[in-house]
Amino acid sequence: MSDRGLTHVALPVHSLAESLSFYSRYAALEVVHERKDEATGGRIAWLSDRTRPFVVVLIEVPEVKHPLLPIAHLGVGCATRGDVDRLAGQAREEGRAVYGPIDAGDPVGYFALISDPDDHTLEISFGQEVGLAVEGTSGG
Repeated sequence: MSDRGLTHVALPVHSLAESLSFYSRYAALEVVHERKDEATGGRIAWLSDRTRPFVVVLIEVPEVKHPLLPIAHLGVGCATRGDVDRLAGQAREEGRAVYGPIDAGDPVGYFALISDPDDHTLEISFGQEVGLAVEGTSGG
């Protein structure tokens, strides 16, 4: 069966190892495919939370020239508000740039923005209504 619909987003990274560690800790993503590009020598990994057929593709490059900066970001839903607080605190302890957490109300919820090793922005959130909007029950 062929994939249909939105299947992935790809990000350049300078160190695949650092990025794999970051996305494992902060987004609960795990490697589902990894390879070396024989043409460039760079490594590539597909990461998934295994909840849907969608992956984040990390492509190792010598230099990341255009990171995802706010307002562009990847968004990950957390199980609890406390998880957002814990992860934001952990990121601050590691010296990462962090915005929030803040409560933006419905439908955005409680969120924080964290910079990954290449300054791409990861949003961690609780209480967003993406699932309700997709199901058509959010009222918006």
